Amino acid sequence: MISKNELPVAVIGAGPVGLAAAAHLAARNLHPIVFDKGESVGAALLSWGHVRVFSPWKYNIDDEARTLLDRGGWKPPAPDDLPNGREIVEEYLVPLSSVPEIASGLKLGATVLAVARDGLDKVSSAGRDSAPFVVRYADADGEHEVVVQAVIDASGTWGQPNPIALNGLPVPGEATSSDLVSYGIPDVTGSRRADYLGKRTLVVGSGHSAINVALALMELQASDSKTEVLWALRRHGVERLLGGGLNDQLPERGALGLAAKKAMDDGRLQMLTSFSARTITRDGDRLVVGSLVNGTPRDVEVDRVVVTTGFRPDFSFLRELRIEIDPTVEAPPALAPLIDPNFHSCGTVPPHGVEKLKHPEKDFFIVGSKSYGRAPTFLMKTGYEQVRSVVAEFAGDHVAARQVQLVLPETGVCSADPGGKSSSACCGGPAPETVDACCVADAVAKVEGKCGCGCGPKTEKSVRGTEGA
Repeated sequence: MISKNELPVAVIGAGPVGLAAAAHLAARNLHPIVFDKGESVGAALLSWGHVRVFSPWKYNIDDEARTLLDRGGWKPPAPDDLPNGREIVEEYLVPLSSVPEIASGLKLGATVLAVARDGLDKVSSAGRDSAPFVVRYADADGEHEVVVQAVIDASGTWGQPNPIALNGLPVPGEATSSDLVSYGIPDVTGSRRADYLGKRTLVVGSGHSAINVALALMELQASDSKTEVLWALRRHGVERLLGGGLNDQLPERGALGLAAKKAMDDGRLQMLTSFSARTITRDGDRLVVGSLVNGTPRDVEVDRVVVTTGFRPDFSFLRELRIEIDPTVEAPPALAPLIDPNFHSCGTVPPHGVEKLKHPEKDFFIVGSKSYGRAPTFLMKTGYEQVRSVVAEFAGDHVAARQVQLVLPETGVCSADPGGKSSSACCGGPAPETVDACCVADAVAKVEGKCGCGCGPKTEKSVRGTEGA
């Protein structure tokens, strides 16, 4: 009879963090079995494959994954280039998934239906910690079960978009209008071009995804002047976004903020602030969004709606496990105070591993963007450090698991530009001569009473320590 320690470790999700977990497991001589419902690794990234990320390649590749790839003669991309989602999949994840140590346990088109302790339901305690897990999944051949010693849930949140209403619920008519309502970042200038060209589109959201969509729609205006863009902010005025919010100094993010401001100044982008959707009704081939705008009732007539209000985790297949989730952020309770979006940005979250990710269920961890619950500030590099710590714990290296370390961009990192070449121009261009600042963003920060944007000579920060110390 095979012992529990000889069983594989299940990884749910074949995105960047899930495959990094598999790489770390292989390095520790633990056999990974990776499940993903997509037909390709990185399926979620492919759904926004046209979008360029804010961080360069050097922050998007896991160290252990690179070690495996280098053994096979992999040619890495230029470290300071900024990839889009498709490039991350094709140039990194696909080669990584082909490494024999990972490929042997990769199951694509496999949807995990449930995870439980083998022979024990949720309320059974006797012998629980020593019992293996059973993962039930479905593929083209039907339903199957596999027994594993531990589980890493890196399934992400992409398939669970937040609805349009402020209260977190779909508004009446939202579900029945799904053919005209999109979520996330649709490829409006590529595969979805015909759906938006010459149309009137309402973009709802107050983050970078919203601006990505709005700016892409404005590209269509050059081809058809009938293309109209309405950008609805649900909670904050635009000044907050274009000041400290969007000009937060990763080069691509700074470029978005500057481009959006210019579009507003040119009158090409119609703003609806303090927006609250109440209903969506159909009027022929159009939608009427009943809403409040600055407290005043208004019917907004459009052809399309794009909702970019973030995502939320799915815990439904974990019902038989003893997990503990913060009631506000929906993250592990020890991690939640560190990532609450009311108080923190991604640059202020300290490195963390097993101690912040623990659940009552031994040998089960949620990692990656799903570990952040509803917080929108997750960085890929953070997920790599999470899985390094978790896998060290599985391997019995408890000291390494708690010596968390992380190298991230400073808040003002300006080491790359969208074209992929190193830039010395800094964030948003040079500051006015009358201001004692290194760049536009630095000047904005100092005007707001801050010490500056942080984009001086130091462009990286390394954070190390013993978790829980």
